[in-house]
Amino acid sequence: MRIRTAGVVAVLGLALAASGCGGSDSDKPAAKESAKATGGKLVIWADDKRTAALKPFAEEFGKENGVTVEVQAVSKDLQTNFVTASQQGSGPDVVVGAHDWIGNLVQNGAIDPVQLAAEQKSAFNETAVKAVTFNGQLYGVPYATENVALIRNTELAPQAPKTIEELVATGKQLKAQKKASEILCLQSGQNGDAYHVYPLYTSGGGYLFGTGANGDYDPKDLGVGKPESIAAFQKIAKLGEKGDGALKRSITGENSIATFTGKKCAFLVSGPWAIADAKKANIKYDISPVPGFAGGKEAQPFVGVQAFYVAAKGKNKALAQEFVTNYVTKPELAVALYKAEPRPPALTAAFDQVKGEDPDLAKFQEAGKNGQVLPAIPAMAAIWDPFGKAEAAIIGGADPAKTITAAGKTIQGQIK
Repeated sequence: MRIRTAGVVAVLGLALAASGCGGSDSDKPAAKESAKATGGKLVIWADDKRTAALKPFAEEFGKENGVTVEVQAVSKDLQTNFVTASQQGSGPDVVVGAHDWIGNLVQNGAIDPVQLAAEQKSAFNETAVKAVTFNGQLYGVPYATENVALIRNTELAPQAPKTIEELVATGKQLKAQKKASEILCLQSGQNGDAYHVYPLYTSGGGYLFGTGANGDYDPKDLGVGKPESIAAFQKIAKLGEKGDGALKRSITGENSIATFTGKKCAFLVSGPWAIADAKKANIKYDISPVPGFAGGKEAQPFVGVQAFYVAAKGKNKALAQEFVTNYVTKPELAVALYKAEPRPPALTAAFDQVKGEDPDLAKFQEAGKNGQVLPAIPAMAAIWDPFGKAEAAIIGGADPAKTITAAGKTIQGQIK
C-alpha cells in the first residue's frame, strides 16, 4: 500500500491439514439449494489486482456448485462503495478488503460473522485471527498480512542500523559524500502519514488507544495528546526539517519508493508492495525491522490483514459463507493472490509453498513479529487525518506539544 488512508507482516501459525480446508459435505447441498433459490449467482467485489487472481478460482467454485460466479473489480473507494451499495440492497455477496474496515462495516450492518471450525482457525497466525475478530466474533477469513520494514540499499549501506540515530548518521555521511540526496525515504507529504511514521511514534513512547482487560482496543483511552504522545513527537521533531532533515514533507506516497529506487536515498520505510520496484531497478537490497530511538521502546509497525467478508445483505449468503469458509482457505487460492500482489500469505500451507522462492517473506515477518494490530474499531477513522496533519506540521517545525495536543482534542471530539 503506497498511500495509507485507512486500513494495510507478522505471519503464520500451524499447518492446515487437507481435511481442515472444508466443512462437512452436509453443508454444501444447503448452499446449492440457496443458490438455486436466489438465481444461482455469487457476486464478489475486489480491487483490480485481486480480481484477476480470483477469477479462475471463482469459475472453478461455480462449476463445483452449479452456479455462476462474477468477480467484479472496484478500482476506487471499495469500502465506501460497498457500504453504500449494501444500504441500497445492490451490493455483492462477498467483498475483499483490509481488516481495519471491520469496525465501520459492522457499525453499518454491512457484514456477517464468519463461521470457521477450530482446526481452520489454527491454520492462521494468532495475529491474523485477532485482526479479523471484532466484539468477540470472527468477521473475516484472512489471506495475507503486511507491515512496513526498513528496506536498505546494501551498496550504499551494507549494515542494518540498530537505531534511528545510527541510520541518520549514515544517511548524513552519504549526503556529504554526494552518494545520496536524502537521509531517509519515509513518506509524509503535506498531510502526514500515520501508518508509516507509527514505528517511530511507538518507539518514542506514544500510543493511539489503550487496551481493555480482554486485549481489545479501548476508544475511551485515547493516547494522542497525552504526555506520551508529546514525548514521542518531540523526538520525531528532531528528525524533521528544522532538525536532522531525515523526515521531510517533500517525501510523499508518490515519490518515496521512486526516490529509493533512483538511488537518492539508502533507506526506505515501506512494505512488500515496494519490492517489485526495487527489483525492477536492480537495487541490491536487504530488509530489517524499522529501528527505534536509542534508549527508547521497540519500534512497532502496524500489522494489517487482508481478508474476505460475507455481505450481510447479499442475495446469496449461504453460498457466500461456503465460498469464504471452505474455498478461500485453500492454499492454491492464497498462493495465486500472493502472486498477484506479494503480501505474505496468512495460511501456513501457502506460505510454505512460496517462501523458498521469496526469501523476503521471512524478513518482513521478522520485522513485524512484535507489531501492533492496526485498530479496526470505528474510532480509528477519527485518527488518520488529524494525526497525519499534526505529524506533517511537526516535521515542518511546528511546536510538538501544542500541535499534538490540538490533534488529540480534535480526535476526541470526533469520537464523541
